Amino acid sequence: MKKKTEAQGDFVQVEKTQNKQEVKKAKKKDKKPGFFKRMGAKIKDVFSELKKVNWPTFGKVVKQTGVVIVVVLIFLVVITAFDYGLLNLLKLISPNIR
Repeated sequence: MKKKTEAQGDFVQVEKTQNKQEVKKAKKKDKKPGFFKRMGAKIKDVFSELKKVNWPTFGKVVKQTGVVIVVVLIFLVVITAFDYGLLNLLKLISPNIR
Protein backbone atom coordinates (compact mmCIF):
# COMPACT_ATOMS: atom_id res chain seq x y z
CA MET A 1 0.00 0.00 0.00
CA LYS A 2 2.83 2.33 0.72
CA LYS A 3 4.14 1.97 -2.84
CA LYS A 4 0.76 2.87 -4.30
CA THR A 5 0.64 5.97 -2.17
CA GLU A 6 4.10 7.00 -3.35
CA ALA A 7 3.12 6.29 -6.93
CA GLN A 8 0.00 8.31 -6.54
CA GLY A 9 2.05 11.03 -4.88
CA ASP A 10 4.48 11.04 -7.83
CA PHE A 11 1.59 11.22 -10.24
CA VAL A 12 0.14 14.16 -8.37
CA GLN A 13 3.56 15.83 -8.36
CA VAL A 14 3.87 15.51 -12.16
CA GLU A 15 0.35 16.86 -12.55
CA LYS A 16 1.19 19.87 -10.36
CA THR A 17 4.29 20.56 -12.45
CA GLN A 18 2.22 20.53 -15.64
CA ASN A 19 -0.31 22.85 -14.03
CA LYS A 20 2.47 25.23 -13.00
CA GLN A 21 3.75 25.32 -16.58
CA GLU A 22 0.25 26.00 -17.89
CA VAL A 23 -0.18 28.77 -15.33
CA LYS A 24 3.15 30.33 -16.39
CA LYS A 25 2.10 30.20 -20.05
CA ALA A 26 -1.24 31.79 -19.20
CA LYS A 27 0.52 34.55 -17.23
CA LYS A 28 2.81 35.27 -20.18
CA LYS A 29 -0.23 35.63 -22.43
CA ASP A 30 -1.93 37.95 -19.94
CA LYS A 31 1.18 40.08 -19.53
CA LYS A 32 1.01 43.39 -21.39
CA PRO A 33 3.56 44.04 -24.14
CA GLY A 34 6.78 45.93 -23.49
CA PHE A 35 7.12 49.70 -23.41
CA PHE A 36 8.57 50.05 -26.90
CA LYS A 37 5.93 47.79 -28.46
CA ARG A 38 3.18 49.84 -26.84
CA MET A 39 4.78 53.12 -27.99
CA GLY A 40 5.21 51.75 -31.52
CA ALA A 41 1.55 50.73 -31.61
CA LYS A 42 0.49 54.15 -30.31
CA ILE A 43 2.54 55.96 -32.98
CA LYS A 44 1.09 53.69 -35.65
CA ASP A 45 -2.42 54.52 -34.42
CA VAL A 46 -1.65 58.25 -34.51
CA PHE A 47 -0.49 58.10 -38.12
CA SER A 48 -3.50 56.03 -39.16
CA GLU A 49 -5.80 58.64 -37.57
CA LEU A 50 -3.93 61.49 -39.27
CA LYS A 51 -4.64 59.87 -42.63
CA LYS A 52 -8.37 60.11 -41.88
CA VAL A 53 -8.24 63.86 -41.16
CA ASN A 54 -9.93 66.14 -43.68
CA TRP A 55 -7.25 68.79 -44.12
CA PRO A 56 -8.33 72.27 -45.33
CA THR A 57 -7.01 73.70 -48.57
CA PHE A 58 -4.35 76.42 -48.59
CA GLY A 59 -6.84 79.06 -49.72
CA LYS A 60 -9.21 78.20 -46.88
CA VAL A 61 -6.39 78.45 -44.34
CA VAL A 62 -5.36 81.88 -45.68
CA LYS A 63 -8.96 83.16 -45.51
CA GLN A 64 -9.43 81.91 -41.95
CA THR A 65 -6.11 83.41 -40.88
CA GLY A 66 -7.18 86.76 -42.34
CA VAL A 67 -10.46 86.59 -40.41
CA VAL A 68 -8.59 85.92 -37.17
CA ILE A 69 -6.21 88.85 -37.75
CA VAL A 70 -9.12 91.21 -38.49
CA VAL A 71 -11.01 90.15 -35.34
CA VAL A 72 -7.88 90.59 -33.21
CA LEU A 73 -7.31 94.09 -34.64
CA ILE A 74 -10.94 95.06 -33.96
CA PHE A 75 -10.64 93.93 -30.35
CA LEU A 76 -7.33 95.79 -30.09
CA VAL A 77 -8.98 99.04 -31.17
CA VAL A 78 -11.98 98.55 -28.85
CA ILE A 79 -9.88 97.71 -25.77
CA THR A 80 -7.44 100.57 -26.49
CA ALA A 81 -10.31 103.05 -26.79
CA PHE A 82 -11.89 101.75 -23.58
CA ASP A 83 -8.53 102.02 -21.77
CA TYR A 84 -7.96 105.56 -23.08
CA GLY A 85 -11.46 106.61 -21.95
CA LEU A 86 -10.99 105.17 -18.45
CA LEU A 87 -7.57 106.85 -18.16
CA ASN A 88 -9.08 110.27 -19.04
CA LEU A 89 -11.90 109.68 -16.57
CA LEU A 90 -9.36 108.85 -13.87
CA LYS A 91 -7.40 112.04 -14.72
CA LEU A 92 -10.58 114.09 -14.20
CA ILE A 93 -11.16 112.49 -10.81
CA SER A 94 -7.57 112.66 -9.62
CA PRO A 95 -5.37 115.38 -11.23
CA ASN A 96 -2.14 113.95 -9.72
CA ILE A 97 -1.96 111.15 -12.32
CA ARG A 98 0.31 111.84 -15.30
